[in-house]
Amino acid sequence: MMKPKHLVVTGGGAAGFFTAVNAARLNPDLRVTILEKTGKLLSKVRVSGGGRCNVTHACFSIPDMVLNYPRGANFLKKAFHHFFTTDTIQWFEERGVQLKTEADGRMFPVSNSSQSIIDCLMREAEKYSVIIHTNTAVKAIVPGENSYKIQLDNEKLMTADYICVACGGFPKPEQFAWLTRLGHTISTPVPSLFTFNMPDQKNAKNSLTTLMGISVPSAVVKVTSTKLVSTGSLLITHWGLSGPVILKLSAWGARELAEKNYHFDILVNWIPEYTEHSLRAGWQEIRQQHSGKKVSSGNPFGLPARLWEYLLAEANISPDQRWDDLKALQQNGLIQKLTGQSFEIKGKTTFKEEFVTAGGISLKEIDVNTMQSKIHPGLFFAGEIMDVDGITGGFNFQHAWTSGWIAAKGIADCVI
Repeated sequence: MMKPKHLVVTGGGAAGFFTAVNAARLNPDLRVTILEKTGKLLSKVRVSGGGRCNVTHACFSIPDMVLNYPRGANFLKKAFHHFFTTDTIQWFEERGVQLKTEADGRMFPVSNSSQSIIDCLMREAEKYSVIIHTNTAVKAIVPGENSYKIQLDNEKLMTADYICVACGGFPKPEQFAWLTRLGHTISTPVPSLFTFNMPDQKNAKNSLTTLMGISVPSAVVKVTSTKLVSTGSLLITHWGLSGPVILKLSAWGARELAEKNYHFDILVNWIPEYTEHSLRAGWQEIRQQHSGKKVSSGNPFGLPARLWEYLLAEANISPDQRWDDLKALQQNGLIQKLTGQSFEIKGKTTFKEEFVTAGGISLKEIDVNTMQSKIHPGLFFAGEIMDVDGITGGFNFQHAWTSGWIAAKGIADCVI
């Protein structure tokens, strides 16, 4: 009997597991091994979405879906024709994991527990006899005539007919050395999905960070002297600003903000239904509606009370003043603070488990229809190791499922 072909998947995360279990299922003649460098499997799956796992996003239009990927959108436009959000939902439902959609489009298991996803993937691995080695890192891949030698960190060697690199992204270019030695090029990695730090806020007299925990459902944030602008929910933290609007900005501006060494200014419009011009035009009417009231009690924009008080103080307005008594200078100051308050940003903070790296293996060197390397036959890629990354909301996981499934099918189809 012929010896079964061997697939080695480097990485025990979402993309690695999805590649391994689907390849083993699609071709029973294939022997599949997962190598995970840490002692933990599916660690991002476990902590994603506050431990609930944001599996995918309820978007069923490929042109709309790819708008959520700062890098790799054109590549995914083709890839999603092979395996899309509808396929992800069906794949998990066929294995007993029902998904639900929340108001913002994020999809979670109905159990509200990431353990449902982990258990599902582990059952599939067991069902199709996938071998799993933890605490096993890959140091080098050496191509042979029709196979690969894999050098492990314990100096042992493993032989594989096919390899799928699904180890996630790396923050430093030198960590890609074992792949660049194979002739692959990388887009330099930079952080994505991070929050903004504000310098010296704790010592400021009227510090925004004293409002930590307050969120605004919708705000517009613009990075000055750039085209970077985003709209969404904004959260004030003890170190600065966070929330979806900031995370989206950090993703779209990942390279530009890195070049600025994370030191830049932003403008925040706390009431995006207005511009400075339209607010000035309607100001007299707003003032008349609250005639005779104290400005502290007459909050016409529905802002959180403490934020409104903070903005009044920023405009040198006493909370006991009445709308009728506001001076022109005070009104101008308040209008400017409401529609374009300036803040200095200096530094970033990793956003919990949602952190991803922008950059990775150049997509020009990967066949989108198989995820196979265009340089080395039998070498495949899946997940964040490629130069693809999305904003928060299940988009990075969808890329993991899509690329993993395409790689699995590409490998399974190779086995004769």
